[in-house]
Amino acid sequence: MSHTTLIGADELAAIIDDCVVVDCRHDLMDPTVGPAAYAEAHIPRAWFMHQDTDLAGPKSGRNGRHPLPDREAMRRRLEAIGLSDDRQLVAYDAQGGMFAVRLWWLARWLGHRSVAVLDGGLPAWTKAGYPVTAEPPPAVQAGRLSERPSLVDSVDADAVLANISSRRRLLVDARAPERYRGETEPLDPVAGHIPGAANRPFQQNLRPDGRFKPAEVLRAEFDALLGGRAPTDTIHHCGSGVTGCHNILAMEHAGLPGAALYPGSWSEWCADPARPVATGAES
Repeated sequence: MSHTTLIGADELAAIIDDCVVVDCRHDLMDPTVGPAAYAEAHIPRAWFMHQDTDLAGPKSGRNGRHPLPDREAMRRRLEAIGLSDDRQLVAYDAQGGMFAVRLWWLARWLGHRSVAVLDGGLPAWTKAGYPVTAEPPPAVQAGRLSERPSLVDSVDADAVLANISSRRRLLVDARAPERYRGETEPLDPVAGHIPGAANRPFQQNLRPDGRFKPAEVLRAEFDALLGGRAPTDTIHHCGSGVTGCHNILAMEHAGLPGAALYPGSWSEWCADPARPVATGAES
């Protein structure tokens, strides 16, 4: 069975020998936190990929904090850790999928359908009684990941700018409400949000224990947010194109596929002073 959105701890434990597992833990304020946590303890056989390097491309100062990586380089990187067309890829973190969703989206961007986020992450794994280790993963034979059409949609800043006037698509911002309103901005030089964007903090997709809400609950919540729009008429973004993927995964899990990502997100948008900025409540 192929898992394409979420996988539970028990489900992963049952098939882990046939999976490629990747630890995506990260801290936006301290890039050393993820590697240190991985070195201390991780799921056995898991590899580590860093948000700032492995899962992002070079920054120009105008393309956001986590630009998309080179597509071919990303494909080769996943092949190097053993991923093939017929293998299950599983991403996890310890923050409710906040960072693991980035790898989920990127794998789908490469056309790989069998990719899932560990529901509840490392806390759910250890709570279920499964082991962790400090040992590096064993050497593996490189996989063979075919070049395939993307399974996801993405838009650039020009499309988002045009949408401000047309309002043809619903723009959804996954950042915390206070960042969306422009009351604080710990990461980017400009505070506020893209005019016309609605605010759906990614944390609203989760239960208190860090697992995703049931699909039917997410479906009802996103149906209310969409207000009759089709899922394909939705563009998700965040600060740098990471947690926007969380809302896309939640919609996919809820049976609402096809929403697009604006990868550059707020960090790219606000790098150009000519682009409009809104503050306060939804506009």
